[in-house]
Amino acid sequence: MSDAHGHGHGHGHGHGHGDGSDMAEVLDLDAVVFGEYLADLVSWLPVAGSHREIVDLGAGTGVGTFALLDRFPDAHVTALDSSPAHLRRLQEKADGSGRAGQVDVLPCDLDGEQVPLGTPDLVWASASLHHLADPERMLRRLRDALAPGGLLVVVEIDGFPRFLPDDAPADSPGLEVRARAVADRRAAEHMPHRGGDFAPLFEATGFRIEAQRHDALEIEGSRSAAVGRYAFAGLSRLRDGIAADLSAEDRAALDRLVDPDGPGSVLRRDDLVVRTSRPAWAVRPTARD
Repeated sequence: MSDAHGHGHGHGHGHGHGDGSDMAEVLDLDAVVFGEYLADLVSWLPVAGSHREIVDLGAGTGVGTFALLDRFPDAHVTALDSSPAHLRRLQEKADGSGRAGQVDVLPCDLDGEQVPLGTPDLVWASASLHHLADPERMLRRLRDALAPGGLLVVVEIDGFPRFLPDDAPADSPGLEVRARAVADRRAAEHMPHRGGDFAPLFEATGFRIEAQRHDALEIEGSRSAAVGRYAFAGLSRLRDGIAADLSAEDRAALDRLVDPDGPGSVLRRDDLVVRTSRPAWAVRPTARD
């Protein structure tokens, strides 16, 4: 559910890894860093009673899957993602928590012709729609697949999060602002829907908005020991993805931040704050004619 990882859900550039393990680490850390927000978001959903069949669209390593099972303990979740490695991690978590019978993991291309949606009464799409080549087509599929009265929840991200004070590092003030601008510009070339307003698409594809929110989040490092590791993993992926577009000075400053043994590493900082914002919509299909 984070764009600290760059492209997300089976995409992006690793930092010395070829198997996506660093990406999985970022997704797992996202669940820890934003745990309180996620629990609040799931409790906010406009639902009555329990949901039995849930689809987690672009599930990654299960950030949403397990938050939903905490809210709906009797539910069954079908977790869909393009990365078999991430889904293996999700399955391991399900096995370890005694929920193996409540989770099915299905690797699939969400832009492909066959997406095994079933007939869910709740679909959770967190930081996944903006990765699709044609999110409008997926929304139409979801509208047709949802059970009567079913709910679609879309959570998106506004861009790469920030971690540092504006004057840090001191030898390259504004580094993170410039790096984020480069990352956002490159992401726009591949993911034009990231950061966009999905409300017009909901209306165009036959949904009505039942509830919406837009949260500006700030998580201080003192509140979570995982913030340093989250910043390190996110900035490492950022560095690998945009290094060629940075000035030599900014590249060197970013290298110092992601040097695990260096004195300037984010792992040694005590002033980190994760700053990001996330819009969310809960929508239902409009009545058919």
